[in-house]
Amino acid sequence: MCDKCKEKFYITTAIAYASSKPHFGNTFEVIMTDAIARYKKQRGYDVYFLTGSDEHGQKIENKAKEAGVTPKEYVDAASDKIKSVWNRMNTTYDKFIRTTDDYHETAVAHIFQKLYDQGDIYKSEYEGWYCTPDESFFTDSQVVDGKCPECGRPVTRAKEEAYFFKMSEYADWLIKYFEDHPDFLQPESRKKEMLNNFLLVEGGLQDLCVSRSSFTWGIKVPFDPKHVVYVWLDALTNYITALGYDPANEVQPELFRKNWPCDFHIIGKDIARFHSIYWPIFLKALGVELPKHIFAHPWFNFGQDKMSKSRGNVIYADDLADKFTTDGVRYYALSEMPYANDGSITYESVIARYNNDLANTLGNLVKRTVDMCRKYFGGTVPAPHGDEGTDTELKDACRHAVEAFKEKMDTLHISDAIDEVMTLLRRANKYIDETTPWTLAKDEALKERLETVIYNLLETIRTAAVLLFPVIPETSEKIFAQIGTDKTDYESIEDFGSLVPGTVNGESFVLFSRIDEAKMLEEFEKEAEAQKAEAKAAEKPEGCAVIGIDDFMKVELRTAKIIAAEPVPKAKKLLKLKIDLGYEKRQVVSGIAKFYTPDDLIGKKIIVVANLAKATLCGVESEGMILASGEETVRVVFLDPETPLGERVR
Repeated sequence: MCDKCKEKFYITTAIAYASSKPHFGNTFEVIMTDAIARYKKQRGYDVYFLTGSDEHGQKIENKAKEAGVTPKEYVDAASDKIKSVWNRMNTTYDKFIRTTDDYHETAVAHIFQKLYDQGDIYKSEYEGWYCTPDESFFTDSQVVDGKCPECGRPVTRAKEEAYFFKMSEYADWLIKYFEDHPDFLQPESRKKEMLNNFLLVEGGLQDLCVSRSSFTWGIKVPFDPKHVVYVWLDALTNYITALGYDPANEVQPELFRKNWPCDFHIIGKDIARFHSIYWPIFLKALGVELPKHIFAHPWFNFGQDKMSKSRGNVIYADDLADKFTTDGVRYYALSEMPYANDGSITYESVIARYNNDLANTLGNLVKRTVDMCRKYFGGTVPAPHGDEGTDTELKDACRHAVEAFKEKMDTLHISDAIDEVMTLLRRANKYIDETTPWTLAKDEALKERLETVIYNLLETIRTAAVLLFPVIPETSEKIFAQIGTDKTDYESIEDFGSLVPGTVNGESFVLFSRIDEAKMLEEFEKEAEAQKAEAKAAEKPEGCAVIGIDDFMKVELRTAKIIAAEPVPKAKKLLKLKIDLGYEKRQVVSGIAKFYTPDDLIGKKIIVVANLAKATLCGVESEGMILASGEETVRVVFLDPETPLGERVR
């Protein structure tokens, strides 16, 4: 037993937002967390692994309405999809929490009440920019060209009564906590980002809106039920409510007392702010110990681009597993993602990793070695007879791989840990070329040497399979079965030679069949085209918000005639138009200069947003907006020449 036996280890993923099926980038997180959990279990830790789904918020309320179902029906189906993908990836989570679970909703209401009663939450009014997909508010200075600074999608102006948490009162404490706990947030670059962008900025940390009253799908504020608890106070607390925490308890349950504080929160870098700033402050206010570490992993991009259905490059892990097996997907995700920088997935790189690492380096080595053992020794593991030639080098390579793998896994450098094992396997393949067992088998006088070589190869493969178990567990089990060994624990690989001679090998079979790259890429191309077509036919534009009839009626559309047009100096895209509404004349600036000349427009009748607030574009005042369609190619909506001026369009 190791010196860490039965020491607890609590690890979590961020809970997946239950709005759609998680793509490959989302799924990487649960695969990574599962690999860490499996590794810790191998080392003798008492592991508790939590994942789940985040099921409240305006975005879900809107999607449910579009689908014609209740929000609960919508999240029930979405949660099942998430679980299905997690299960397909062979993840070994101990609990899957849903934020619609009764115990969670009850605890969150009690948490809100406690924070309010002790003066950490106060009521005020919020006005700012709101990003529905990210469920986040932003100030004027944070918004970039009318778009969310996090995801790049359009934001809308929101003003409503809300409750706020006094984040500003805890800022100095958190800054000092970062200083005193340098490994609290990892990698180091994330910590610098949080300090420089949020904690040490001019004006300091701002108070946080923690309730909403413009939608109803959420946990009701217990003393003011027209408000619902805002997503981050709801979602973040899952890490403690899943263990039974509730501030109303006189004594917290055993599961919480045993496992908290969390050893590692594994999250995406895009939500580092919420986990490393808001979450510690919430816990401090509740009088609960902080998690030991937060690891904000990088993203998987498709090549250099974000995944998008309109580009035809959204990849789902379960679909990929149909072609490359579950272990093939797990291996790719964990071996391809760097520690701190974004990873890149392309179909070519998936095929290359599968063929080169799994089919050739690992699979071919196992098949050749087991086949030789069966051919020369009837499938019985031979006994070694002392070192010759490069035997010592191979054994040293095994010992180094074990120590290096542990060191890198302990610091979450998972892809580097996998590289150590692949280096060992390549060394084993080279060892076959150096020792040429097929030549040794021809000379009875060299039988003991052949026995040593085959033993060394089988023991090296066993060592590699133990190390790779957290990464490709099904494959490791198959390797153990082929070798016929039950020596699968870490203690058995601390030194070379635990494989018992006389063990009988199992049946030999191919672990990974090589992929025909050209054929597979052709399949992917067809799927990408189908994805683009589906997106074009079914998806609404990003950022398209649902509005009611009352909001629509506030927009005053009027018919007008363009009576003059000229370019705006120093603005290649803009035309200055003079329009006649029948009851008055106005000036409007429009970004259509690339598509129309002034002569194309003069005399044409158009539709104008007549009650738009005045704006100044490139120094020219504009009072209104003309209707047009398209983005890459803009087409102005022209009316029948007989259309009267000033008519309201309904």
